[in-house]
Amino acid sequence: MQDNATEVTAAGIARLAGVGRAAVSNWRRRHADFPKPVGGTETSPSFALAEVEDWLRQQGKLAEVPLRERVWQHLVGHPEGPATALTHAGLVLLLIHDRPTVWLEAAVGSDERLAALLPTALEPAVTPRFGRVRGERGVHAGTGAVSPSAVNRPATVNTPEADSGPGVSVAPHAPHAPHAPHAPVIPPVSAIPAPPAASATPAVCLPTGPQLLPSIPLLRGVAELAAELGSRQAFEFLLGRHLDANPRQYTPTPAELARLMADLAGPARTVLDPACGTGALLRALDTRPGQELHAQDSAPELAALTALRLALHGRATVRAAVGDTLRADAFPRLRADAVLCHPPFNERNWGHDELAYDPRWEYGFPARAESELAWVQHALARLRDGGTAVLLMPPATASRRSGRRIRADLLRRGALRAVVALPVGAAAPYNIPLHLWVLRRPENAPGRPEVLLADAGQFTGEGRGGPDWGAVRDVVLDAWRAHDRDGTLQERPGLARSVPVIELLDDDVDLAPARHLPPPAAADGAEQLAAVRGCLDETLRLAAGLTPSPAVTGQPARWPLTTVGELARGSALVMRTGGNGGPTRVPVLTDHDVLAGTGPTGTLPESDEEAVLTEAGDVVVPVLGGGSVVRVVDSATAGAVLGRNLVLLHPDPAALDPWFLAGFLRGTANNRQASSYASTATRLDVRRLQLPRLPLDEQRRYGARFRALDEFERALRHAGRLGDQLVRGMYDGLTDGTVPPG
Repeated sequence: MQDNATEVTAAGIARLAGVGRAAVSNWRRRHADFPKPVGGTETSPSFALAEVEDWLRQQGKLAEVPLRERVWQHLVGHPEGPATALTHAGLVLLLIHDRPTVWLEAAVGSDERLAALLPTALEPAVTPRFGRVRGERGVHAGTGAVSPSAVNRPATVNTPEADSGPGVSVAPHAPHAPHAPHAPVIPPVSAIPAPPAASATPAVCLPTGPQLLPSIPLLRGVAELAAELGSRQAFEFLLGRHLDANPRQYTPTPAELARLMADLAGPARTVLDPACGTGALLRALDTRPGQELHAQDSAPELAALTALRLALHGRATVRAAVGDTLRADAFPRLRADAVLCHPPFNERNWGHDELAYDPRWEYGFPARAESELAWVQHALARLRDGGTAVLLMPPATASRRSGRRIRADLLRRGALRAVVALPVGAAAPYNIPLHLWVLRRPENAPGRPEVLLADAGQFTGEGRGGPDWGAVRDVVLDAWRAHDRDGTLQERPGLARSVPVIELLDDDVDLAPARHLPPPAAADGAEQLAAVRGCLDETLRLAAGLTPSPAVTGQPARWPLTTVGELARGSALVMRTGGNGGPTRVPVLTDHDVLAGTGPTGTLPESDEEAVLTEAGDVVVPVLGGGSVVRVVDSATAGAVLGRNLVLLHPDPAALDPWFLAGFLRGTANNRQASSYASTATRLDVRRLQLPRLPLDEQRRYGARFRALDEFERALRHAGRLGDQLVRGMYDGLTDGTVPPG
C-alpha cells in the first residue's frame, strides 16, 4: 500500500506510544506479530508507519497519542523527505483555508481518488495567490529537485510586466564577463540596458496525482490538525518543528529581530526579500490588502515554504521564485518600497567573475570577499527612489579595508542612513554582535550630511536567553525615527549619535558604531559603580559569615567504602548520562554551567533521543577536565535537560543524602583514583568514585556541612564577579575622566 512508504524509526514509535525506546525493543522481542523492519540498518531499523499504527491501535497503545505527534511522524517519515511533505501539506492547508468545501468533497473516498482529484482542486486555490503555475516540468511543488528537462535551459516566465496576474519569475544568469586583473570601470547605469525579462523556476508548482499519493495519509491528518488549530497555525507548527529538528540545515531569522527590521523599514506596499530563507522577514510585516510581497531563494524547498507561509499568513499577493539572486535576479524591473534581507555571510562564490559589468554596482564593484556589499547594492537597485532597505550584516563589513571605497560612496551619495550594532546573541552566529544597515535609495535631492550610528550591545541577555528585545526596540526605533524625521539626533552617550559624513570619510571609512559613540554619562557611570560597590560589600559580609570554622585536626577515618557503581547496582541510586538531543526549547544544563555554577544556558538539537531531565536533589558530575566539581540540582535548575559530558546520579532519599554524596565525590584523592589519562583530556569514571558506608543520620550531618561549604563557595564566586566588574569600571572611569584620581 502507498501509505506504507512512510517509515518511522524505533524512537518515533516510542514517541507515538508515549513510552521509552526500551519498551519498543521489548515489544519487538515479545510480540511475534510486531511489524517487521522495511528499511534502515540492522542496528537502526525503520518500520512502515501504517503497519506500526495498526499494531499500536490493536494493542490499545495509540488511542491517547496527540494528533500533532501522529501528523509529525507522517511528515518526518515521508519517502520524499520532510521538505516535500511539508510543501504538500502547505498546499492542502491553503486549499482548506480558501476553499474548504472543495477539500471536503475531494476527501471523500479512497486515497487513490483523493490523489487524482487534488491537482485539479488545488489549481483554483493556488493560481489566485501565486499566478500561473506549472506541474510536470521544472521544479515540482515540494519536491525540491529540478527535473532533467529543466536543467541548463531557459524557462518560460511570468514577469510583473508581462503578466497581468501575480506572476512568479526568475531572471537568467548574467553573461560571463572576461577576466579583468583590476576592478573594471563601471559605465553609468543609464548606459546599460536592464537585463531581459526571463526566469528560471517559480517557487510553487502543482504536484501530480502520483506525486501526491504517498502524502495522502499525511494530508488527511493535516486536515484534522487544521480543524483543531486552524490552517495557519497548523502550518506554523509543522514548519517550526521541522526547523527545530534541522538546526544545522537552516539559519532562520529570529522573530524579534525580523519585527525590528520590518519596523525600521516602515509601511510599504511593495516589499522584496531577495534571500527569503523561511520567510521570517516578510511574515513580520503588518500585511494589508493590496500589498505585494516578493521573495526569492536559491533553495527550492525554502522558496516554496516561504510562499505558502506568506499566503496562509495574510491576503497579500505573493510572488516567489527559485534562483540565485545575484546571478539570476527574479525581479529585474521591480522598484519596491522596501527591501528586507538577511543575506548569506562571507560567501566567496557569489558571482564575482561573471558579474563584473553588472549595472547594479552603482557604488563600486565589490571585492570577492565582500559579498555582503553586493547584496547591499542589489537591494538599492531594487528600490524606488526614496525606498528603504534594511539588511542584517556581519560587523566586519563596516570596517574591512577591501570595502572602504564602496562604503565611502554610499555615504557621499546619502544611500547609507544608519548602522546599528545589535547585542551578542541576536541571530546566528550567536557569538558575534551583528549589525543592521538602514539604506535609502537617493532621490534627486542631495544626500543628508549625517548618518545615525547606534549601539544596543549593552542589552545582551543572560546566558543564551537572547537579548532584551524590548530595550533594543525602544532604543533603536526611537533613535532612528528621530534621526529620520529631523536629519539629526541629539547625542545619547553610549547609545546613539548622528555623525557628520565628513567625519567618517577618512582612510578607513570605519562605520563600527562603538568607535564613534561617546561613553555613557559620568553621573550614570558613578551611580553604577556605587551600586556595584554596595553589592560587593554585602556579598563579602555574607561570605565572611559563611566562612567555615577552624578545623580540628584528627586521624584519617577508616570507613568501609563503596563505589557509585555498586550503589547503582544495589538500586541506592540511578545513574544516567547526558545526550546529544532531546525536546526542543528546553534549557540544557551543560558541563560549563556546572563548572561555573550558573543556571542552564545550553541548547541541543531536537531529536528522537529521550532526554534526561534533572530533578531537585539530583547530583550532576562532569566527566571531562579532571576537576573535582559536583553540582546538587536545586529547584531553579530542576527540569533542565542534562547536556553532554555530564553524568546524573539520582539518589534514593531513603538510602542516600544528596549533599553527603556530592561532598564525598569532590574529594581530590577520590577524583584522582577514578580518572583516566588515555588521551590528552582527563576523563572521570564516575562508577569508580568512592564514598563511605554510613547510616543516614550520619550522612545528613556530613551533608549539612557540605551544603554550608557550597553556599560559601557560591558567595566567593559572586564576590569575584562583582570585584571584576568594579575593577573594570574603575579603570574605565579613570581613563575617560569620569572618575577623579583623588
